[in-house]
Amino acid sequence: MISKLRRFSCVKGNAYVSMLKRWFANGFTAFVLFQGGSLFYCILSLCVTDRLLQNQKGLIFVYKKVDTNLNFVQREKEVEKFWDDNNIFEKSIDSRKKGESYVFYDGPPTANGKPHIGHVLTRAIKDMIPRYRAMKGYQVPRKAGWDTHGLPVELEVEKMLGLDGKEQIEEYGLEPFIKKCKESVWKYKGMWEDFSGTVGFWADMEHPYVTYDNNFIESEWWALKQIYEKGLLYKGFKIVPYCPRCGTPLSSHEVAQGYKTVKERSAIVRFKLVGKDEYFLAWTTTPWTLPSNVALCVNPDETYCKVEAADGYTYILAEALLDTVLGKLATEDKPAYKVLETYKGKDLEYIEYEPLYECAGESAKKQGKKGHFVTCDSYVTMSDGTGIVHIAPAFGEDDSKVGKKYDLPFVQFVDGKGDMTAETPYAGMFVKDADPEVLKDLDARGLLFDAPKFEHEYPHCWRCDTPLIYYARDTWFIKMTAVRDQLVKNNDTVNWIPESIGKGRFGDWLKNVQDWGLSRNRYWGTPLNIWECECGCRHAIGSKAELKSMSDNCPDDIELHRPFIDAVTIKCPECGKQMHRVSEVIDCWFDSGSMPFAQWHYPFENEDIFKQHFPADFISEAVDQTRGWFYSLMAISTLLFDQAPFKNVIVLGHVQDKDGQKMSKSKGNAVDPMDALNKYGADAIRWYFYSNSAPWLPNRFHEDAVVECQRKFMGTLWNTYAFYVLYANIDNFNPLEHELDYEKLSLMDKWLLSKLNSTVKAVDNNLANYKIPETTRVLEEFVDDLSNWYVRRGRERYWAKGMEQDKVNAYMTLYTALVTIAETAAPMIPFMAEDIYQNLVRNIDKDAPLSVHLCEFPTVDEQMIDPELETAMDEILKIVVLGRAARNTANIKNRQPIGTMYVKADKKLEGEEKAIIEDELNIKSVVFSDDVSAYTTYSFKPQLRTVGPKYGKHLGGIKAYLSSVDGNEAMAELKANGALKFTVDDMEIALAEEDLLIDMAQMDGFVSESDGGVTVVIDTKLSEELLEEGFVREIVSKIQTMRKEAGFEVMDKITVYAEGNDKVQSVIAANADSIKVDVMATDMVTGSVDGYSKEWNINGEKVTLGVKKNA
Repeated sequence: MISKLRRFSCVKGNAYVSMLKRWFANGFTAFVLFQGGSLFYCILSLCVTDRLLQNQKGLIFVYKKVDTNLNFVQREKEVEKFWDDNNIFEKSIDSRKKGESYVFYDGPPTANGKPHIGHVLTRAIKDMIPRYRAMKGYQVPRKAGWDTHGLPVELEVEKMLGLDGKEQIEEYGLEPFIKKCKESVWKYKGMWEDFSGTVGFWADMEHPYVTYDNNFIESEWWALKQIYEKGLLYKGFKIVPYCPRCGTPLSSHEVAQGYKTVKERSAIVRFKLVGKDEYFLAWTTTPWTLPSNVALCVNPDETYCKVEAADGYTYILAEALLDTVLGKLATEDKPAYKVLETYKGKDLEYIEYEPLYECAGESAKKQGKKGHFVTCDSYVTMSDGTGIVHIAPAFGEDDSKVGKKYDLPFVQFVDGKGDMTAETPYAGMFVKDADPEVLKDLDARGLLFDAPKFEHEYPHCWRCDTPLIYYARDTWFIKMTAVRDQLVKNNDTVNWIPESIGKGRFGDWLKNVQDWGLSRNRYWGTPLNIWECECGCRHAIGSKAELKSMSDNCPDDIELHRPFIDAVTIKCPECGKQMHRVSEVIDCWFDSGSMPFAQWHYPFENEDIFKQHFPADFISEAVDQTRGWFYSLMAISTLLFDQAPFKNVIVLGHVQDKDGQKMSKSKGNAVDPMDALNKYGADAIRWYFYSNSAPWLPNRFHEDAVVECQRKFMGTLWNTYAFYVLYANIDNFNPLEHELDYEKLSLMDKWLLSKLNSTVKAVDNNLANYKIPETTRVLEEFVDDLSNWYVRRGRERYWAKGMEQDKVNAYMTLYTALVTIAETAAPMIPFMAEDIYQNLVRNIDKDAPLSVHLCEFPTVDEQMIDPELETAMDEILKIVVLGRAARNTANIKNRQPIGTMYVKADKKLEGEEKAIIEDELNIKSVVFSDDVSAYTTYSFKPQLRTVGPKYGKHLGGIKAYLSSVDGNEAMAELKANGALKFTVDDMEIALAEEDLLIDMAQMDGFVSESDGGVTVVIDTKLSEELLEEGFVREIVSKIQTMRKEAGFEVMDKITVYAEGNDKVQSVIAANADSIKVDVMATDMVTGSVDGYSKEWNINGEKVTLGVKKNA
């Protein structure tokens, strides 16, 4: 460490001795500063500490001391408290009242569920963009919301009360059940608020919108009345996806969220033709529907065959699937089948077969309808099965269409709980449990041909995980098919990030949109506002006022929930009798999709506020919301306003574990978000999510990645900030007392300020266009350059005594960079940015904005941007990297000076720029040249992967030519023309760079490295003077190591010994004075060893060195 004194020019001669005595006498201990990835004994332990000791009486530090510990959690808690105590969020909105509005919608979470690690990602994104827009001068109100209705709440209450299913709920009592639901929705409200505060998510949680609020529901009723009066809300008997556990249908976008991959048995069944010993072979994936079979269906245009099969049966099935279905029947001496006749599917229409189950036949007779014959429809495909499908109109949309076309009997042997009915042999069994029993029964009756296993995606209830069934029932629908074109048109106005989801996944969904199954046969939800009369009249209520005007029994304080609203009747406008509300509630996705207007109780009040806040400028949620909130927002906004409800949307991928697996408690790989936040801090996790990958891709979350991300960016920035505070306090440097005089700045200062303004410009542009990973890369690059290049190369400027102009310039430049970067990065790392801002700005300027988040986003000073200087510095950095690589290749240590390095680059650097390279690489002279071919050459071989297909038979000649060319001339031709052209066997050959394997060979005595148009060549021939200088540096390094190993104090004077190598001893003798100063030695003894000794190999020379503390 002592050897650095002379090199850093902090003290001269032996002045450090008295300084060290003062230092240790006052109880100071040495410390090591981690700066930019390298450890060095900071001169702070000497000259800086000395200045502290000399000035400690009455010294008042400009800044608060900065702890270099990278555990930011406690600091973040203090910042959060500062925000709360000073109402910074509220001030960030109020202070921009005159600014243009920027509208953000927060997708409402369900307060009866706990936040998970994915919510950190969504809140990080949803917080960052509004913070940025606020700093750009926009007023950005952020109203929090709670999604309070729906099955999740009911299921939670059922579990709490020990109930199971709708019957038990009704026995318990609807009113107390609804009361429990209302209480349950706030179960985790406090946890969500703590979580949001810890993440740094700013939203108005004091005045949230709540979907169960009467005003919110009344706005929804207004919307539903508008839709009803347009003829788009209707009741239909349709096949709907139905959850038997919850006893309610689901909408198509809900179904899309619950698919699971399952392995099940299908059934290929023998259906016997009436009066013949022949069988149709029909296939189904749902054996439980077979008792309800009333028909078979073939494709009218496909070919079908009657065959005599090897198992003795006569079958009819599709010609295209004969081998697939019957092939396994073949033996060595007998084919699987023999074709007897062929037909078109249309020829089979109306052929009758025997009912598979008596109950279906009896049901058909009771209805007076004919069934159990062959029908035709083009939906039957030849991709799987037998080309014949069984028809049960109660359990499939295609089946239902065929049933209506042929006026088939309607047979539904499954009840609302998903259990088989008493008419079947499987009474009381859940449909999925009945599957194997059906197969056993058919097999016993000789009617089961095969039951092959198959794997497919099957829909499950996204709330309770029960397999869904497709089930015919009365349901209320919104006719989304009528506004399909408007949906597509409105979606085309949205900026989707990424575009592929907006145009693909979401766009395709809209182009194939189905009517929205709106009603739910449940209890806790927005009641469907339709009243019916026994005369057939229906009426939609659009407000509380309308309800009261038509009702004789509506309380003034009516709560718009079941069972209270169920008791309210209205007078029929047609016949005058009492009308009763239908029993259903609506899909809770309609609640969340209504929040743009319902949060303001529009249209009953706040019309101006609603119009100012519609549509949203920005929303963001996870990718599954393409079937959820994104869709419900778009659907309702299109129905009511024919306008997209949002302008920009960032779609987020799901958070996975480190192996890319979905997180779940059952797998044991779930991460508790609060545990993670309390361990790493919010800024670290936020930055990881911003920088790890594009937002819409799956994000793998694991400890090592977060820690590395924190160290790489936040650690580097924090330590650079700590470095500045440390030295500014030592010098009592106050930037308010100085000005940044651009003309007096050094090359490095001007470069940093240019790079700083370019960085701010890039960040501003990226965030304005919602480019998040691109923003982090720009900031990471600048902070790395700031620490590992600017500060590392210029640290001696801060150690200089006095306050000359160059030192002021260094301080002012570094201060400007730190404050500007804190302001620029504030939307992304709000806690750290606040911490830095409070110390560097508010600590010395009480008139500055109270918080970094009340500041304007930094303004770019275009005059400070010097593209040529930035290009030159980029070239310097590239040259330095290549120079280090060349040293490593040549196995020449950094302590060993090199005489000359030749450089070929686009720009020839001179003066201070060239001196930076020489100093950084420990090279005496850097020479720029247009031609370094004298030191390098190239060899070429054909890339067989590309050359083979083009010139296969000429490969031998091509290899021969390439082995004989002048490497440098060939490379020059390749670079100039883009290809090497030559003739082989009268064939014109043209080889581009991708057709060639190129090796750069080294000339003896030189080592070269090349990348992207820059080539460096170091002269590895070392003169005796250079070797000796390198020897001296190595000897000093070894002695310093031995001082430490021997346990000497820094100020201990020593005697140095050397023996066993004449060359090393002569170098020590020739440079004794210099070495003594560096290692605090009074004497250098050669030829003997005393004290602590050790054998070393110094540049191939073995020598024994000794160090002994003087008495």
